[in-house]
Amino acid sequence: MHRLAPYQTGLWLAEYVDIRCQLCRVYRSTAQPQLLSSSSAHETLDTLSACSSANVLPNDHSRFVRVRQQITQRLKSGLLCTHCHHSITWLPKPFAVDIAAGTALSIQAATYYDYPLRQAIRAFKHHEDMTKLPLLLHAIRQLPRPRGCHKNNSVIVAMPTTEQRLIKRGFDPVSILAAQLAKHWCIPLWQGVERVDNTVSQQGLTRAERLSNVDNAFALIEKPPVKRLLLFDDVATTGASLQALGRAIYDQTNPSQKRPSQNQPLTVDDPSIPNSYHIYAYALAHGSQS
Repeated sequence: MHRLAPYQTGLWLAEYVDIRCQLCRVYRSTAQPQLLSSSSAHETLDTLSACSSANVLPNDHSRFVRVRQQITQRLKSGLLCTHCHHSITWLPKPFAVDIAAGTALSIQAATYYDYPLRQAIRAFKHHEDMTKLPLLLHAIRQLPRPRGCHKNNSVIVAMPTTEQRLIKRGFDPVSILAAQLAKHWCIPLWQGVERVDNTVSQQGLTRAERLSNVDNAFALIEKPPVKRLLLFDDVATTGASLQALGRAIYDQTNPSQKRPSQNQPLTVDDPSIPNSYHIYAYALAHGSQS
């Protein structure tokens, strides 16, 4: 029998057992003013408990239906209450980075690198705080799957880490997040790219230093099994890492055919290039609204 990792068990409990918002810790509901009172919440749980122990429906069938609808509504409302969900700006405008002459890679972030995602990402990455994972999972679920991509024609490429960093940190946070994205989109992960060990952390570097640091930092170790590659990183501050990863894939997979006119920049998934690889890029957070 397959055993769940501790963080997987925690996610399962957060989604299906803990009915509190993963940010404000108040009960999840359709709207903040309509949050259930503590008494009604306990009444709901007591009713369900009684039904489970007796293994029969309660006498008041309409009441049971109401209770079931409330529970179903909570489970489908996401891991945040409506108030907290709408307090965060989701899906900022995508930004583009050049990965070749006349070729741009568009990067879509789930939200901005502001509170509360900034604090949650830092706690998860640097302090192994798995209690922040449900909030990050909620953010992952805001990312729109590119049209036409599915499990038979696409793979997700998590930002690779080095063996040295993996040993130092003890786990790979981006791979954990990418696995949740793969589950959400029903698209498999592909680990056909490796990262060179002589690069340093991007944190605290200027844009020019970031670009120089990750130049030639990635290499394909096998041919992509499909034509659609969905790159993923946790934070795209300047997009330098995703740019370098996209460039490495583009340089080693791009067909020799080019459009006759170079007046307009190409996007990586330009349909006018026959048999080309379609590359998309996603991140949990980017930039700041302030």
